[in-house]
Amino acid sequence: MIYAFLFPLAGQGPFSFLNVIRYVSFRALAAALSALLLTFLFYPAFIRRLQARQIGQVVRSDGPESHFSKSGTPTMGGALLLFVVVLTTALWARPENALVWIVLAATLGFGAIGFVDDALKLSRKSSGGLSFFQKLAAQCLLGIGIGAFAYMNTDWLPADWLLVRHRLALPFVAFERYPISLAPPLYVAFAALVLVATSNAVNLTDGLDGLAIGPVMINAAVYLVLAYLAGVTIFGNDVARYLDIPSIDSASELTIFAAALVGAGFGFLWYNTYPAQIFMGDVGSLALGGGLGALALTTKNEVLSIFLGGIFVIESVSVIGQVFSYRVFGKRILLMAPIHHHFEKKGWAEPKVIVRFWIVSIMLGIGALATLKIR
Repeated sequence: MIYAFLFPLAGQGPFSFLNVIRYVSFRALAAALSALLLTFLFYPAFIRRLQARQIGQVVRSDGPESHFSKSGTPTMGGALLLFVVVLTTALWARPENALVWIVLAATLGFGAIGFVDDALKLSRKSSGGLSFFQKLAAQCLLGIGIGAFAYMNTDWLPADWLLVRHRLALPFVAFERYPISLAPPLYVAFAALVLVATSNAVNLTDGLDGLAIGPVMINAAVYLVLAYLAGVTIFGNDVARYLDIPSIDSASELTIFAAALVGAGFGFLWYNTYPAQIFMGDVGSLALGGGLGALALTTKNEVLSIFLGGIFVIESVSVIGQVFSYRVFGKRILLMAPIHHHFEKKGWAEPKVIVRFWIVSIMLGIGALATLKIR
């Protein structure tokens, strides 16, 4: 909205300085700072409001004993985080860019599912909200809808995106030299899988103070770089073609969303760091996971997201492996799943688990960026 309102003034004498708004890099920085300031401005009052209304965390009775003291800590803090990310993205992104709206739709859609889940937990005063199948069905329907829209809406979507939407980019492999295409039904199913898997993976990671938001910000920062490189031209050279990655000019606008997510994430972490004053809840974790999945789809880094989001993958695999082993062999492979609780049971202090998982996520982010030059 700011771009649409102010940029037309850039050509007029005293407002020539507004020409800076045309640059994605400036608007990404502005979005990050805006999101950071808004979270610092709103969260103190938001936390007090949640406390006054007794909207507190319901702790699992079978969880680590150290978590019992967290019962009653304000939850659903992700609702404000989601609001800030969407608001700052809408303020600073170009409104005609359809890829931005796809990412926002995924973020809001999965956030809505999380909101219902959180609301049911609070009303029932238990850790059980939507059933597994109810949540999964809603997520699959949303994922299929977004995947179908991203593939079939040829009138509204950018032309450069339409040229590559059905293709897969593989790490360490030149995009133009070794094209891999998916048929429409397969692409829609694949897009839904990416969205649902990423959303649930972030949700499973959100079990310790600040554990999930750290890797979310790291992933968002890497997608910011990837989105920028996909569409930027430096000294007349198409950087994407030089790096042999998907060239999508319109994807560069996604840096606004990624920057807003990083900025809002830092603001949220200020209050969510150990010991947390507020938890994000499913409304936050499902939304952020949906947003990251949508960034992977729209920047054509679906396969790379498996490596980049390695922490989320490990958390998910630990749960799947635990359930499979117990049901088939009657034995648990971990002391407790997800795996961050396993390390707690082994005696690791909560801050140690959190920081070490962050370090691993940083290493994976650096490795993901390194694939740009190793092809």
